[in-house]
Amino acid sequence: MLRTTFLLLVSLCLSSIVFAQNASNENQLTVERIFSDEFSLDRFGPSKWLAEGNAYTTVEASTATKGKDIVKYDTRSGKRTILVSASDLIPNSKDDALTIEDYSWSNDERKLLIFTNSKRVWRTNTKGDYWMYDLATKSLKQVGASLPASSLMFAKFSNDNQQIAFISAHNLYVEEVASGTLKQLTFDGTSDIINGTFDWVYEEEFACRDGFRWSADGRYLAFWQVDASQIKDFLMINNTEEVYSKTIPLQYPKVGEDPSAVKIGAVEVASGKVTWMAIPGDPKQHYLPRAQWVANTNQLQVQQLNRKQNEKKIWLCDPATGKVENIFTEKEETWLDITHADPTLAWDMTDLPIIQKGKAFLNISEKNGWRQLYRISMNGKSEKILTKASFDIARFHQVNEAQNVIYVNASPDNPTQRYLYQMPLNGRGDIRKLTPKSQAGLHRYNIAPNGKFAINSWSNANTPPTIELVSLPDHKTLRVLVDNKDYKEKVAKLNLTSVEFFKVKTEDNVEMDGLMIKPADFDANKKYPVLFHVYGEPWGQTATDSWVTLWHRMMVQKGYVIISMDNRGTPALKGREWRKSIYRKIGVVNARDQAMGTKAVLQKYPFLDNQRISVWGWSGGGSMTLNLLFRYPEIYQTGVSIAPVGNQLLYDNVYQERYMGVPWENKEDFIEGSPVTYAKNLIGNLLLIHGTGDDNVHYQNAEVVINELIKHNRPFQMMAYPNRSHGIYEGDNTTQHLYNLMTSYLLEHNPPNE
Repeated sequence: MLRTTFLLLVSLCLSSIVFAQNASNENQLTVERIFSDEFSLDRFGPSKWLAEGNAYTTVEASTATKGKDIVKYDTRSGKRTILVSASDLIPNSKDDALTIEDYSWSNDERKLLIFTNSKRVWRTNTKGDYWMYDLATKSLKQVGASLPASSLMFAKFSNDNQQIAFISAHNLYVEEVASGTLKQLTFDGTSDIINGTFDWVYEEEFACRDGFRWSADGRYLAFWQVDASQIKDFLMINNTEEVYSKTIPLQYPKVGEDPSAVKIGAVEVASGKVTWMAIPGDPKQHYLPRAQWVANTNQLQVQQLNRKQNEKKIWLCDPATGKVENIFTEKEETWLDITHADPTLAWDMTDLPIIQKGKAFLNISEKNGWRQLYRISMNGKSEKILTKASFDIARFHQVNEAQNVIYVNASPDNPTQRYLYQMPLNGRGDIRKLTPKSQAGLHRYNIAPNGKFAINSWSNANTPPTIELVSLPDHKTLRVLVDNKDYKEKVAKLNLTSVEFFKVKTEDNVEMDGLMIKPADFDANKKYPVLFHVYGEPWGQTATDSWVTLWHRMMVQKGYVIISMDNRGTPALKGREWRKSIYRKIGVVNARDQAMGTKAVLQKYPFLDNQRISVWGWSGGGSMTLNLLFRYPEIYQTGVSIAPVGNQLLYDNVYQERYMGVPWENKEDFIEGSPVTYAKNLIGNLLLIHGTGDDNVHYQNAEVVINELIKHNRPFQMMAYPNRSHGIYEGDNTTQHLYNLMTSYLLEHNPPNE
């Protein structure tokens, strides 16, 4: 291993010299240029709609003082007003304005909550300080000032603007806006009993972070309580901060282990009385990933999934008594998705749209073969499909009952893209595409409450991102909010080649969508090395018509052809069977599709050199990379696998059991799909990369693969990044180091043409 490390370091140093020489050439990309400020994209926001969408606010650098202002724009005219200046946000005895990480408005839009001084919880910074600013009195005061610094989570105003609720140290608090009186509502919060927020696995796999909700009248706060006391700790180890190492315990339910027991309560704010919703079932054999108040009522709607996540029940709950009524049940042979947005667009804790003043709600289901939208009465007695055409809804955006429309994201004709459509809420009439033809690509929308405006963020594979404000339903651009002009000018000097999209049919009769990027001096009579980028699991597509990373562009400049294809099981808008065919076959169906797709591509394009085939991926893509190298060594010669799941039995229960079943029924499927099972077949070149502080895919996964490779005397190279998490970005220069390492390894083992 010492010799291997030495050779890698020599290679890295030599490559760095080459990169430095090329840096003077503005046409050539280097890792250092890519991850410097030179190619930084401009940002917009955070933005918030006001006056139902007739105005919005955003954060902009102050021209008068250090810090940032909160600025209001009239949506249609663009008239600009500074609502809160940076000088207004300087606390007493302080010199500098608060750093605005996020903010939220009270319902009357007269008061503001500023989130600042945050700390990371799992993936994101959700714990910090909150300050309230009153526009009328121009007063600024800290919320929960008596509590520890950076301990507050998810502070929010009640609907009547009189109270602020938040979490601190796993307990729920309410503070009166006028008096500042603080009231604690729960008292049993610990690292094991978690009130108002969630444990690691609920956040990671259900997008659950904010775990409490105000009722419409402010009488109740509904909240989740997670009992993680029986969850075993996985111990990570930190060897570098002190002379003696220390362990870092992480509550983490592995495959086959029971999840946390979760229940939902409603606390009456005035009395502090907590009533638990009497949802039936063993709390350790089900999940409660969603809860919301029914519009203009004091009824609580809760979604429940069974352990295998193939049965969903919706309960209507009485917060005063805890009594529940099952109003809807859906079953699936494979799994049911709790989120209503495909992960290509978002991964968030979206509520079901409540319509008809609480008499009905909307739900997305795949039961007829496509992701389609249904209207269900609140008593569960009637159900009507609203989208009747044979295509998938990617996500719903917003309902406008006054106009009898709902906005959805879809792409019936091209699964690599996403567009905005308008459809009638009553289900009578045609769906209508609103995104113009001139904006081919992938679009994400933030639609105003009144449905008249939207912020449209979009790009395509050959067009860098743009953010614009549009009117609806005509989709007329009112103004460009972020044009990334400097970025686009720099990119224009790089002489980049166009990304091409293709389709290929495998010998299994599976048609796959793919993208390809060729070198600028491409000659069809030559042979080119190929670098495949893979993911291949239900949480993402790679062959999308969106802006391609500059590192891939750099590898093209060095002489590689870049290819990415989406196999069955990815969330492409190609119908239920496409997505669900991977059930109990992760690592098998998706790996075979990629391998057979590669064979078909090599046959279709003779300029691809079948003796210089590389593949790389991260997380699920890291697992895919290992499976391809181990199961199809006759196809792939070189691979870079980052943070892979080496053994599916070592990953978390919610994700792996959702797609693979429960191990006491079909453990053999977990074994068959795991890369470690086939590590003995490695023939080619493998660079394995993992962060030792990965709380998602534990470093343990790398070690079991390493052990198996050693057992069978298979040479490989590896890099461990001390204390880095799943994203491997913490610490000085980490990202540049990682991408330089990958680049050097590929140049050495799969060299481009001379």
